[in-house]
Amino acid sequence: MAPSLSQAYRRRWWMAITAVIENLLFSAVLLGWGSLLIMLKNEGFYSHLCIENETISSNVTSWESGEWLSCVEQEEMLNLGFTIGSFLLSAATLPLGILMDKYGPRPLRLIGSSCFAASCAMIASAAYNPEVLSPLIFIAVSFNGFGGICLTFTSLTLPNMFGNVRSTILSVMIGSYASSAVTFPGVKLVYDLGVSFRIIMWVWSGMACMVFLNCFLNWPAESFPAPEDVRYTLVYCVDTTNLAFRIRISLKKILQLNILSSVSLCQSVCSPIFLWSLITMAMTQLRLIFFMGAMNKMIEFMVTYGDPHPSVELEKEAEEKVGFYSSIFGTLQLLCLLTCPLIGYIMDWKMKECEDEKATTHAEKSQSAPSKRDRRIQKLTNAMRAFIFTNLLLVTFGIISLIDNLPLQLVSFVLHTIVRGFIHSCCGGLYAAVYPANHFGTLTGLQSMISAVFALLQQPLFILMVGHLRGNPYWINFGLLIFSLAGFLLPGYLFYHRRNLIRKKTERDRQAANQSVKDGVPLTQMHFH
Repeated sequence: MAPSLSQAYRRRWWMAITAVIENLLFSAVLLGWGSLLIMLKNEGFYSHLCIENETISSNVTSWESGEWLSCVEQEEMLNLGFTIGSFLLSAATLPLGILMDKYGPRPLRLIGSSCFAASCAMIASAAYNPEVLSPLIFIAVSFNGFGGICLTFTSLTLPNMFGNVRSTILSVMIGSYASSAVTFPGVKLVYDLGVSFRIIMWVWSGMACMVFLNCFLNWPAESFPAPEDVRYTLVYCVDTTNLAFRIRISLKKILQLNILSSVSLCQSVCSPIFLWSLITMAMTQLRLIFFMGAMNKMIEFMVTYGDPHPSVELEKEAEEKVGFYSSIFGTLQLLCLLTCPLIGYIMDWKMKECEDEKATTHAEKSQSAPSKRDRRIQKLTNAMRAFIFTNLLLVTFGIISLIDNLPLQLVSFVLHTIVRGFIHSCCGGLYAAVYPANHFGTLTGLQSMISAVFALLQQPLFILMVGHLRGNPYWINFGLLIFSLAGFLLPGYLFYHRRNLIRKKTERDRQAANQSVKDGVPLTQMHFH
Protein backbone atom coordinates (compact mmCIF):
# COMPACT_ATOMS: atom_id res chain seq x y z
CA MET A 1 0.00 0.00 0.00
CA ALA A 2 1.50 3.29 -1.12
CA PRO A 3 1.67 6.04 1.53
CA SER A 4 -0.46 9.16 1.17
CA LEU A 5 0.97 12.58 0.36
CA SER A 6 0.60 13.69 3.98
CA GLN A 7 2.54 10.60 5.14
CA ALA A 8 5.17 11.24 2.48
CA TYR A 9 5.52 14.82 3.72
CA ARG A 10 6.31 13.59 7.22
CA ARG A 11 8.97 11.30 5.73
CA ARG A 12 10.37 13.91 3.35
CA TRP A 13 13.81 14.16 4.99
CA TRP A 14 14.26 10.39 4.94
CA MET A 15 13.23 10.33 1.30
CA ALA A 16 15.56 13.21 0.44
CA ILE A 17 18.60 11.68 2.16
CA THR A 18 18.02 8.25 0.64
CA ALA A 19 17.36 9.81 -2.78
CA VAL A 20 20.76 11.54 -2.66
CA ILE A 21 22.48 8.27 -1.75
CA GLU A 22 20.55 6.37 -4.42
CA ASN A 23 21.43 8.98 -7.04
CA LEU A 24 25.09 8.67 -6.11
CA LEU A 25 25.12 4.88 -6.46
CA PHE A 26 22.57 4.18 -9.17
CA SER A 27 21.68 7.18 -11.36
CA ALA A 28 24.24 8.34 -13.93
CA VAL A 29 27.00 5.91 -12.95
CA LEU A 30 27.57 5.23 -16.64
CA LEU A 31 29.26 8.64 -16.87
CA GLY A 32 32.21 7.10 -15.03
CA TRP A 33 32.84 5.20 -18.24
CA GLY A 34 36.63 5.56 -18.16
CA SER A 35 36.96 3.24 -15.15
CA LEU A 36 34.33 0.79 -16.39
CA LEU A 37 36.08 0.58 -19.75
CA ILE A 38 39.31 -0.54 -18.08
CA MET A 39 37.49 -3.26 -16.13
CA LEU A 40 35.59 -4.50 -19.19
CA LYS A 41 38.84 -4.73 -21.16
CA ASN A 42 40.51 -6.60 -18.30
CA GLU A 43 37.58 -9.04 -18.20
CA GLY A 44 37.94 -9.73 -21.92
CA PHE A 45 34.81 -8.09 -23.32
CA TYR A 46 35.16 -8.02 -27.13
CA SER A 47 38.80 -9.10 -26.90
CA HIS A 48 37.99 -11.69 -29.55
CA LEU A 49 38.04 -8.81 -32.04
CA CYS A 50 41.76 -8.47 -31.30
CA ILE A 51 42.66 -12.19 -31.44
CA GLU A 52 40.85 -13.08 -34.66
CA ASN A 53 44.07 -12.44 -36.56
CA GLU A 54 46.25 -14.16 -33.95
CA THR A 55 47.30 -17.81 -33.87
CA ILE A 56 45.44 -20.40 -31.83
CA SER A 57 48.35 -20.75 -29.41
CA SER A 58 48.34 -17.03 -28.56
CA ASN A 59 44.60 -17.23 -27.91
CA VAL A 60 45.05 -20.06 -25.46
CA THR A 61 47.93 -18.26 -23.75
CA SER A 62 45.89 -15.09 -23.23
CA TRP A 63 42.98 -17.10 -21.82
CA GLU A 64 45.12 -19.10 -19.38
CA SER A 65 47.08 -16.09 -18.17
CA GLY A 66 43.93 -14.10 -17.58
CA GLU A 67 45.29 -11.22 -19.65
CA TRP A 68 43.27 -10.20 -22.68
CA LEU A 69 44.47 -8.43 -25.76
CA SER A 70 43.30 -4.89 -26.46
CA CYS A 71 42.91 -3.07 -29.77
CA VAL A 72 41.21 -0.14 -31.48
CA GLU A 73 38.36 -2.34 -32.75
CA GLN A 74 37.57 -3.41 -29.18
CA GLU A 75 37.54 0.19 -27.93
CA GLU A 76 35.29 1.33 -30.78
CA MET A 77 32.79 -1.43 -30.00
CA LEU A 78 32.76 -0.74 -26.27
CA ASN A 79 32.52 3.01 -26.88
CA LEU A 80 29.45 2.30 -28.99
CA GLY A 81 27.92 0.75 -25.88
CA PHE A 82 28.71 3.90 -23.91
CA THR A 83 27.11 5.99 -26.66
CA ILE A 84 23.91 3.95 -26.48
CA GLY A 85 23.77 4.04 -22.68
CA SER A 86 24.48 7.78 -22.40
CA PHE A 87 21.89 8.43 -25.12
CA LEU A 88 19.19 6.60 -23.16
CA LEU A 89 20.34 8.40 -20.02
CA SER A 90 19.09 11.65 -21.55
CA ALA A 91 16.68 10.69 -24.32
CA ALA A 92 14.30 8.79 -22.04
CA THR A 93 13.43 11.94 -20.11
CA LEU A 94 10.68 13.05 -22.52
CA PRO A 95 8.51 9.90 -22.26
CA LEU A 96 9.37 9.72 -18.57
CA GLY A 97 8.14 13.27 -18.04
CA ILE A 98 4.84 12.49 -19.75
CA LEU A 99 4.40 9.22 -17.84
CA MET A 100 5.33 10.84 -14.53
CA ASP A 101 2.79 13.61 -15.03
CA LYS A 102 0.14 10.94 -15.53
CA TYR A 103 1.12 8.18 -13.09
CA GLY A 104 3.40 9.89 -10.59
CA PRO A 105 7.03 9.06 -9.70
CA ARG A 106 6.40 5.81 -7.79
CA PRO A 107 5.91 3.33 -10.68
CA LEU A 108 8.77 4.85 -12.68
CA ARG A 109 11.12 4.59 -9.73
CA LEU A 110 10.15 0.96 -9.19
CA ILE A 111 10.79 0.22 -12.87
CA GLY A 112 14.09 2.13 -12.84
CA SER A 113 15.51 0.26 -9.84
CA SER A 114 14.46 -3.05 -11.44
CA CYS A 115 16.20 -2.14 -14.72
CA PHE A 116 19.38 -1.17 -12.90
CA ALA A 117 19.41 -4.43 -10.95
CA ALA A 118 18.91 -6.34 -14.20
CA SER A 119 21.76 -4.44 -15.90
CA CYS A 120 24.26 -5.37 -13.17
CA ALA A 121 23.07 -8.99 -13.29
CA MET A 122 23.59 -9.11 -17.06
CA ILE A 123 27.11 -7.66 -16.83
CA ALA A 124 27.98 -10.20 -14.13
CA SER A 125 26.58 -13.05 -16.23
CA ALA A 126 28.42 -11.93 -19.38
CA ALA A 127 31.72 -11.85 -17.45
CA TYR A 128 31.57 -15.64 -17.02
CA ASN A 129 32.10 -16.13 -20.77
CA PRO A 130 32.87 -12.77 -22.40
CA GLU A 131 33.93 -14.33 -25.71
CA VAL A 132 30.34 -15.48 -26.28
CA LEU A 133 28.27 -13.14 -24.11
CA SER A 134 29.98 -9.80 -24.88
CA PRO A 135 26.92 -8.56 -26.88
CA LEU A 136 24.98 -8.55 -23.60
CA ILE A 137 26.89 -5.38 -22.71
CA PHE A 138 24.70 -3.39 -25.11
CA ILE A 139 21.49 -4.53 -23.40
CA ALA A 140 23.09 -4.02 -19.98
CA VAL A 141 24.19 -0.43 -20.59
CA SER A 142 20.77 0.33 -22.11
CA PHE A 143 19.06 -0.91 -18.95
CA ASN A 144 21.67 0.91 -16.87
CA GLY A 145 21.07 4.23 -18.62
CA PHE A 146 17.28 3.91 -18.58
CA GLY A 147 17.15 2.78 -14.95
CA GLY A 148 19.51 5.55 -13.90
CA ILE A 149 17.51 8.33 -15.51
CA CYS A 150 14.29 6.94 -13.98
CA LEU A 151 15.82 7.33 -10.52
CA THR A 152 17.21 10.77 -11.34
CA PHE A 153 14.12 12.21 -12.96
CA THR A 154 11.74 11.05 -10.22
CA SER A 155 14.00 12.50 -7.50
CA LEU A 156 13.76 15.97 -9.08
CA THR A 157 10.11 16.24 -8.03
CA LEU A 158 10.90 15.58 -4.36
CA PRO A 159 12.13 19.17 -3.61
CA ASN A 160 8.53 20.37 -4.05
CA MET A 161 7.96 19.18 -0.48
CA PHE A 162 10.53 21.63 0.92
CA GLY A 163 8.94 25.03 0.27
CA ASN A 164 11.41 27.93 0.52
CA VAL A 165 14.49 25.69 0.26
CA ARG A 166 13.20 23.93 -2.84
CA SER A 167 15.96 25.31 -5.11
CA THR A 168 18.67 24.25 -2.68
CA ILE A 169 17.30 20.71 -2.38
CA LEU A 170 16.92 20.55 -6.17
CA SER A 171 20.57 21.56 -6.59
CA VAL A 172 21.64 18.84 -4.15
CA MET A 173 19.65 16.27 -6.13
CA ILE A 174 21.27 17.38 -9.39
CA GLY A 175 24.65 17.41 -7.66
CA SER A 176 24.22 13.82 -6.47
CA TYR A 177 23.20 12.83 -10.01
CA ALA A 178 26.26 14.50 -11.50
CA SER A 179 28.52 13.05 -8.77
CA SER A 180 27.38 9.50 -9.52
CA ALA A 181 30.17 9.33 -12.11
CA VAL A 182 32.45 8.68 -9.11
CA THR A 183 30.83 5.29 -8.52
CA PHE A 184 32.64 3.26 -11.18
CA PRO A 185 36.05 4.68 -10.15
CA GLY A 186 35.17 3.59 -6.61
CA VAL A 187 34.20 0.16 -7.91
CA LYS A 188 37.51 -0.02 -9.76
CA LEU A 189 39.40 0.58 -6.52
CA VAL A 190 37.64 -2.43 -5.02
CA TYR A 191 38.34 -4.36 -8.22
CA ASP A 192 42.06 -3.48 -8.02
CA LEU A 193 42.15 -4.91 -4.49
CA GLY A 194 41.40 -8.31 -5.98
CA VAL A 195 37.64 -8.58 -5.56
CA SER A 196 36.01 -10.47 -8.41
CA PHE A 197 34.28 -8.30 -11.01
CA ARG A 198 31.37 -10.73 -11.07
CA ILE A 199 30.89 -10.57 -7.29
CA ILE A 200 30.92 -6.75 -7.41
CA MET A 201 28.18 -6.72 -10.05
CA TRP A 202 26.01 -9.24 -8.19
CA VAL A 203 26.28 -7.24 -4.96
CA TRP A 204 25.43 -4.06 -6.83
CA SER A 205 22.38 -5.75 -8.30
CA GLY A 206 21.26 -6.71 -4.80
CA MET A 207 21.70 -3.13 -3.60
CA ALA A 208 19.46 -1.93 -6.43
CA CYS A 209 16.78 -4.25 -5.07
CA MET A 210 16.97 -2.30 -1.80
CA VAL A 211 16.15 0.87 -3.76
CA PHE A 212 13.06 -0.92 -5.06
CA LEU A 213 12.03 -1.80 -1.48
CA ASN A 214 12.60 1.74 -0.19
CA CYS A 215 10.47 3.20 -2.98
CA PHE A 216 7.73 0.61 -2.42
CA LEU A 217 7.48 1.50 1.27
CA ASN A 218 7.92 5.30 1.23
CA TRP A 219 7.08 6.90 -2.12
CA PRO A 220 3.44 7.95 -2.67
CA ALA A 221 1.43 6.98 -5.73
CA GLU A 222 0.73 10.63 -6.55
CA SER A 223 3.30 13.15 -7.73
CA PHE A 224 4.63 15.79 -5.35
CA PRO A 225 2.68 18.97 -6.18
CA ALA A 226 4.51 22.28 -6.38
CA PRO A 227 3.43 24.99 -3.90
CA GLU A 228 1.55 26.81 -6.66
CA ASP A 229 -0.16 23.62 -7.88
CA VAL A 230 -3.97 23.59 -7.65
CA ARG A 231 -3.99 19.97 -6.50
CA TYR A 232 -3.54 21.04 -2.91
CA THR A 233 -3.85 24.06 -0.68
CA LEU A 234 -1.46 25.27 1.98
CA VAL A 235 -2.74 25.90 5.48
CA TYR A 236 -0.16 27.67 7.60
CA CYS A 237 -0.40 26.80 11.29
CA VAL A 238 1.44 29.51 13.22
CA ASP A 239 2.86 28.55 16.59
CA THR A 240 5.93 29.41 18.64
CA THR A 241 8.16 26.87 16.95
CA ASN A 242 7.59 26.61 13.23
CA LEU A 243 5.36 26.90 10.20
CA ALA A 244 3.84 23.69 8.91
CA PHE A 245 1.49 22.88 6.08
CA ARG A 246 -1.17 20.25 5.66
CA ILE A 247 -2.20 18.92 2.29
CA ARG A 248 -5.95 18.82 1.71
CA ILE A 249 -6.62 16.19 -0.93
CA SER A 250 -10.41 16.50 -0.57
CA LEU A 251 -10.40 19.53 -2.89
CA LYS A 252 -8.39 17.78 -5.56
CA LYS A 253 -11.22 16.71 -7.89
CA ILE A 254 -12.84 20.14 -7.76
CA LEU A 255 -9.64 22.10 -8.24
CA GLN A 256 -8.45 19.88 -11.09
CA LEU A 257 -11.17 21.48 -13.21
CA ASN A 258 -9.13 24.67 -13.17
CA ILE A 259 -6.41 25.33 -15.72
CA LEU A 260 -2.93 25.96 -14.39
CA SER A 261 -1.98 28.47 -17.03
CA SER A 262 -3.35 30.18 -20.09
CA VAL A 263 -0.05 29.48 -21.87
CA SER A 264 -0.22 26.37 -24.05
CA LEU A 265 2.56 23.80 -24.25
CA CYS A 266 3.02 24.61 -27.93
CA GLN A 267 3.66 28.26 -27.08
CA SER A 268 6.27 27.26 -24.50
CA VAL A 269 8.03 24.89 -26.92
CA CYS A 270 8.12 27.49 -29.70
CA SER A 271 9.27 30.33 -27.47
CA PRO A 272 12.71 31.85 -28.23
CA ILE A 273 14.06 31.10 -24.75
CA PHE A 274 13.38 27.38 -25.10
CA LEU A 275 14.80 27.26 -28.64
CA TRP A 276 17.99 29.06 -27.59
CA SER A 277 18.30 26.73 -24.60
CA LEU A 278 18.20 23.75 -26.99
CA ILE A 279 21.27 25.07 -28.80
CA THR A 280 23.14 25.71 -25.56
CA MET A 281 22.29 22.36 -23.97
CA ALA A 282 22.93 20.30 -27.14
CA MET A 283 26.34 21.91 -27.60
CA THR A 284 27.29 21.46 -23.95
CA GLN A 285 26.07 17.86 -23.85
CA LEU A 286 28.15 16.91 -26.89
CA ARG A 287 31.22 18.64 -25.45
CA LEU A 288 30.96 16.89 -22.09
CA ILE A 289 29.99 13.44 -23.40
CA PHE A 290 32.78 13.36 -25.98
CA PHE A 291 35.37 14.20 -23.33
CA MET A 292 34.14 11.42 -21.04
CA GLY A 293 34.08 8.84 -23.83
CA ALA A 294 37.47 9.75 -25.32
CA MET A 295 39.34 10.74 -22.15
CA ASN A 296 41.37 7.51 -21.88
CA LYS A 297 42.54 7.77 -25.50
CA MET A 298 43.42 11.45 -25.00
CA ILE A 299 45.58 10.61 -22.00
CA GLU A 300 47.18 7.74 -23.87
CA PHE A 301 48.05 10.06 -26.79
CA MET A 302 49.76 12.52 -24.45
CA VAL A 303 52.09 9.66 -23.45
CA THR A 304 52.66 7.83 -26.75
CA TYR A 305 51.94 10.71 -29.18
CA GLY A 306 50.27 8.28 -31.58
CA ASP A 307 53.26 5.95 -31.95
CA PRO A 308 51.83 2.90 -33.78
CA HIS A 309 54.57 0.63 -32.36
CA PRO A 310 55.41 1.90 -28.86
CA SER A 311 57.96 0.13 -26.73
CA VAL A 312 56.91 -2.13 -23.88
CA GLU A 313 58.01 0.49 -21.35
CA LEU A 314 55.99 3.21 -23.11
CA GLU A 315 52.92 0.98 -23.27
CA LYS A 316 53.20 0.25 -19.57
CA GLU A 317 53.63 3.94 -18.75
CA ALA A 318 50.57 4.83 -20.86
CA GLU A 319 48.51 2.17 -19.10
CA GLU A 320 49.56 3.46 -15.67
CA LYS A 321 48.84 7.08 -16.61
CA VAL A 322 45.40 6.20 -17.97
CA GLY A 323 44.49 4.30 -14.81
CA PHE A 324 45.82 7.03 -12.52
CA TYR A 325 44.17 9.99 -14.27
CA SER A 326 40.86 8.19 -14.85
CA SER A 327 40.72 7.46 -11.10
CA ILE A 328 41.37 11.12 -10.32
CA PHE A 329 38.70 12.19 -12.80
CA GLY A 330 36.19 9.85 -11.20
CA THR A 331 37.00 11.02 -7.68
CA LEU A 332 36.58 14.66 -8.70
CA GLN A 333 32.96 13.97 -9.62
CA LEU A 334 32.12 14.34 -5.95
CA LEU A 335 32.75 18.07 -6.46
CA CYS A 336 29.28 18.26 -8.00
CA LEU A 337 27.75 17.81 -4.55
CA LEU A 338 29.62 20.93 -3.42
CA THR A 339 29.34 23.08 -6.53
CA CYS A 340 25.71 22.50 -7.54
CA PRO A 341 24.32 24.28 -4.45
CA LEU A 342 26.47 27.26 -5.52
CA ILE A 343 24.63 27.62 -8.80
CA GLY A 344 21.37 27.15 -6.90
CA TYR A 345 22.40 30.07 -4.70
CA ILE A 346 23.04 32.18 -7.81
CA MET A 347 19.60 31.24 -9.16
CA ASP A 348 17.98 32.25 -5.83
CA TRP A 349 19.99 35.48 -5.48
CA LYS A 350 17.90 38.24 -3.80
CA MET A 351 14.64 36.39 -4.42
CA LYS A 352 13.55 37.11 -0.85
CA GLU A 353 13.68 40.83 -1.67
CA CYS A 354 11.15 40.40 -4.48
CA GLU A 355 7.51 41.34 -4.25
CA ASP A 356 4.91 38.62 -4.26
CA GLU A 357 3.89 37.55 -7.75
CA LYS A 358 0.28 38.43 -6.98
CA ALA A 359 1.33 41.99 -6.37
CA THR A 360 1.73 42.54 -10.07
CA THR A 361 -2.00 42.05 -10.52
CA HIS A 362 -2.84 45.03 -8.32
CA ALA A 363 -2.40 48.61 -9.32
CA GLU A 364 -2.24 49.86 -5.78
CA LYS A 365 1.03 49.41 -3.96
CA SER A 366 2.42 51.09 -0.92
CA GLN A 367 4.62 54.00 -1.83
CA SER A 368 5.78 54.48 1.74
CA ALA A 369 7.23 50.97 1.86
CA PRO A 370 10.62 50.28 0.23
CA SER A 371 10.39 49.43 -3.44
CA LYS A 372 10.73 45.70 -4.03
CA ARG A 373 12.22 43.86 -6.97
CA ASP A 374 10.04 42.29 -9.63
CA ARG A 375 10.16 38.52 -9.13
CA ARG A 376 10.10 37.54 -12.80
CA ILE A 377 12.80 40.04 -13.77
CA GLN A 378 15.00 38.91 -10.88
CA LYS A 379 14.61 35.26 -11.97
CA LEU A 380 15.70 36.14 -15.50
CA THR A 381 18.62 38.18 -14.19
CA ASN A 382 19.82 35.29 -12.03
CA ALA A 383 19.45 32.80 -14.88
CA MET A 384 21.37 35.08 -17.24
CA ARG A 385 24.25 35.42 -14.78
CA ALA A 386 24.29 31.68 -14.12
CA PHE A 387 24.51 30.82 -17.84
CA ILE A 388 27.24 33.42 -18.46
CA PHE A 389 29.30 32.04 -15.59
CA THR A 390 28.80 28.43 -16.74
CA ASN A 391 29.70 29.22 -20.36
CA LEU A 392 32.86 31.04 -19.28
CA LEU A 393 33.90 27.92 -17.39
CA LEU A 394 33.10 25.77 -20.44
CA VAL A 395 35.24 27.92 -22.74
CA THR A 396 38.09 27.85 -20.22
CA PHE A 397 37.78 24.06 -20.09
CA GLY A 398 38.00 23.91 -23.89
CA ILE A 399 41.14 26.08 -23.96
CA ILE A 400 42.93 23.98 -21.34
CA SER A 401 42.04 20.73 -23.15
CA LEU A 402 44.04 22.03 -26.15
CA ILE A 403 47.25 22.34 -24.11
CA ASP A 404 49.58 19.36 -24.40
CA ASN A 405 50.35 19.07 -20.70
CA LEU A 406 49.08 16.06 -18.77
CA PRO A 407 49.25 17.50 -15.21
CA LEU A 408 47.42 20.62 -16.42
CA GLN A 409 44.52 18.42 -17.49
CA LEU A 410 43.64 18.04 -13.83
CA VAL A 411 42.30 21.59 -14.07
CA SER A 412 40.19 20.58 -17.07
CA PHE A 413 38.85 17.65 -15.00
CA VAL A 414 37.70 20.07 -12.30
CA LEU A 415 36.11 22.45 -14.82
CA HIS A 416 34.39 19.57 -16.64
CA THR A 417 32.87 18.40 -13.35
CA ILE A 418 31.68 21.87 -12.37
CA VAL A 419 30.15 22.63 -15.78
CA ARG A 420 28.34 19.28 -15.89
CA GLY A 421 26.64 20.05 -12.59
CA PHE A 422 26.01 23.73 -13.32
CA ILE A 423 24.42 23.42 -16.75
CA HIS A 424 21.54 21.20 -15.64
CA SER A 425 20.81 23.39 -12.63
CA CYS A 426 20.86 26.49 -14.84
CA CYS A 427 18.48 25.00 -17.37
CA GLY A 428 16.09 23.64 -14.73
CA GLY A 429 16.06 26.95 -12.91
CA LEU A 430 15.40 28.85 -16.14
CA TYR A 431 12.44 26.65 -17.09
CA ALA A 432 11.02 26.93 -13.57
CA ALA A 433 11.33 30.73 -13.73
CA VAL A 434 9.87 31.30 -17.19
CA TYR A 435 7.33 28.54 -17.87
CA PRO A 436 4.24 27.22 -16.08
CA ALA A 437 4.88 24.49 -13.53
CA ASN A 438 2.80 21.96 -15.49
CA HIS A 439 5.14 22.37 -18.49
CA PHE A 440 8.39 21.81 -16.57
CA GLY A 441 8.60 18.02 -16.93
CA THR A 442 7.74 17.94 -20.61
CA LEU A 443 10.08 20.81 -21.53
CA THR A 444 12.94 19.30 -19.53
CA GLY A 445 12.36 15.90 -21.13
CA LEU A 446 12.16 17.33 -24.64
CA GLN A 447 15.35 19.32 -24.14
CA SER A 448 17.20 16.28 -22.78
CA MET A 449 16.03 14.07 -25.63
CA ILE A 450 17.11 16.54 -28.33
CA SER A 451 20.45 17.04 -26.57
CA ALA A 452 20.95 13.28 -26.39
CA VAL A 453 20.25 12.86 -30.10
CA PHE A 454 22.79 15.58 -30.87
CA ALA A 455 25.33 13.99 -28.51
CA LEU A 456 25.27 10.83 -30.65
CA LEU A 457 27.78 12.69 -32.80
CA GLN A 458 30.39 11.77 -30.21
CA GLN A 459 30.65 8.24 -31.69
CA PRO A 460 31.71 9.35 -35.22
CA LEU A 461 33.99 11.94 -33.61
CA PHE A 462 35.61 9.21 -31.55
CA ILE A 463 36.05 7.00 -34.63
CA LEU A 464 37.57 9.96 -36.48
CA MET A 465 39.98 10.60 -33.62
CA VAL A 466 41.25 7.00 -33.23
CA GLY A 467 41.26 6.42 -36.99
CA HIS A 468 42.15 9.24 -39.34
CA LEU A 469 43.68 11.47 -36.64
CA ARG A 470 45.60 8.55 -35.07
CA GLY A 471 44.47 9.39 -31.56
CA ASN A 472 45.21 13.12 -31.76
CA PRO A 473 42.22 14.99 -30.26
CA TYR A 474 43.51 18.53 -30.97
CA TRP A 475 41.42 19.46 -34.00
CA ILE A 476 38.25 17.93 -32.59
CA ASN A 477 38.74 19.80 -29.33
CA PHE A 478 39.45 22.99 -31.26
CA GLY A 479 36.24 22.64 -33.29
CA LEU A 480 34.21 21.95 -30.13
CA LEU A 481 35.77 25.02 -28.48
CA ILE A 482 34.59 27.25 -31.33
CA PHE A 483 31.17 25.61 -31.21
CA SER A 484 30.91 26.18 -27.45
CA LEU A 485 30.88 29.95 -28.03
CA ALA A 486 27.28 29.48 -29.20
CA GLY A 487 26.39 29.03 -25.54
CA PHE A 488 26.51 32.81 -25.06
CA LEU A 489 23.55 33.28 -27.41
CA LEU A 490 21.06 32.23 -24.73
CA PRO A 491 22.17 34.73 -22.04
CA GLY A 492 22.34 37.32 -24.81
CA TYR A 493 18.68 36.77 -25.58
CA LEU A 494 17.83 36.69 -21.85
CA PHE A 495 19.43 40.14 -21.54
CA TYR A 496 17.28 41.42 -24.43
CA HIS A 497 14.12 39.84 -22.98
CA ARG A 498 14.88 41.20 -19.51
CA ARG A 499 15.32 44.72 -20.89
CA ASN A 500 11.88 44.52 -22.53
CA LEU A 501 10.31 43.35 -19.26
CA ILE A 502 11.92 46.23 -17.37
CA ARG A 503 10.60 48.70 -19.95
CA LYS A 504 7.08 47.24 -19.68
CA LYS A 505 7.20 47.31 -15.88
CA THR A 506 8.31 50.94 -15.88
CA GLU A 507 5.47 51.86 -18.23
CA ARG A 508 2.97 49.90 -16.14
CA ASP A 509 4.07 51.59 -12.92
CA ARG A 510 3.90 55.02 -14.56
CA GLN A 511 0.36 54.38 -15.78
CA ALA A 512 -0.68 53.14 -12.35
CA ALA A 513 0.73 56.28 -10.74
CA ASN A 514 -1.07 58.53 -13.24
CA GLN A 515 -4.34 56.67 -12.66
CA SER A 516 -3.98 57.12 -8.90
CA VAL A 517 -3.50 60.87 -9.32
CA LYS A 518 -6.58 61.10 -11.54
CA ASP A 519 -8.66 59.25 -8.96
CA GLY A 520 -7.53 61.73 -6.30
CA VAL A 521 -5.83 59.17 -4.08
CA PRO A 522 -2.73 60.51 -2.33
CA LEU A 523 0.26 58.34 -3.01
CA THR A 524 1.09 58.17 0.67
CA GLN A 525 -2.30 56.62 1.40
CA MET A 526 -2.07 53.84 -1.19
CA HIS A 527 -1.85 50.39 0.29
CA PHE A 528 -1.45 46.87 -1.00
CA HIS A 529 -4.40 44.51 -0.89
